[in-house]
Amino acid sequence: MKLLVTRPMTPRATAAIRAQFEATFRDNTPLTEAEARQALTEYDVILPTLGDAFTAGAFAGQPRCRLLANFGAGYNHIDIAAARAAGITVTNTPDVVTNATADLALALMLMVLRRASEGERLLREGQWSGWNPTQLLGHEMSGRTVGIIGMGRIGKAIARRCHLGFGMDVAFFNRSIISALEIPARQFQDLHQMLAVSDVAVVAVPGGSETRGLIGAPELRALGSDSCLINIARGDVVDEEDLIAALRDGIIAGAGLDVYAREPHVPQALLDAPNATLLPHLGTATDETRTRMALRALDNILAVRAGQRPQDLVV
Repeated sequence: MKLLVTRPMTPRATAAIRAQFEATFRDNTPLTEAEARQALTEYDVILPTLGDAFTAGAFAGQPRCRLLANFGAGYNHIDIAAARAAGITVTNTPDVVTNATADLALALMLMVLRRASEGERLLREGQWSGWNPTQLLGHEMSGRTVGIIGMGRIGKAIARRCHLGFGMDVAFFNRSIISALEIPARQFQDLHQMLAVSDVAVVAVPGGSETRGLIGAPELRALGSDSCLINIARGDVVDEEDLIAALRDGIIAGAGLDVYAREPHVPQALLDAPNATLLPHLGTATDETRTRMALRALDNILAVRAGQRPQDLVV
């Protein structure tokens, strides 16, 4: 089986893959649609990741590839219907990203509420004049209400950390009814009602057409001027223009973002916003998690090679 790995992997993951396959590793640039189409005709298995353009057009022609073993839980960069029509199996790596992504959500919450990025900017620019009693007053996380949009694995992990670590009340919005949670939490059937009771709203839904633009101007108004938004999901779940306006006009107090609608492009207005904390898509960026992601993708590839059903079958 000819295997293409579309990005560099951690040393441990690379060694494990090379022990099983004579794999080709690309550099750190995502596949364009034309490159993805070519790769599908040249390789039996591809290990793709976020940014690789496996659009409907990429599946045109007669693909040789039989498996896309996606590196990551999210797979909105793959046209699943087109892959299915081409007879190509798609897998992902859902469980191993949970803790690192939830940890980063908490980091962003703390940074926004305590105005940490504003403080760092002040210091680096040489504008700090010393301690004073009213400088950069933020808010405590303890005892506040977190509203989680999407109560999947990551949403539940965020909820546990917020409640058990900070004594926060947990509200959440989810399309299906969620029961038997490990912590007390209140589910809302109406997103706006949930946002209205939230001091911090965390977006943790999957990407894709069903959630694109889920958070726009009406939702930000419902969140309100004393509250902030955290997005560790996909950038296009939030309407960036509406978010920029909400930050500029004081419709919400602040935002913490790890993802953007047109990565790696970040609008200058977001870069300039003092009440926006911005990270470069670090959600799963730990050596441990990125290694586990690659090994999980490798397990799916080995299962298919052995004629078995992979554990993380998407289609």
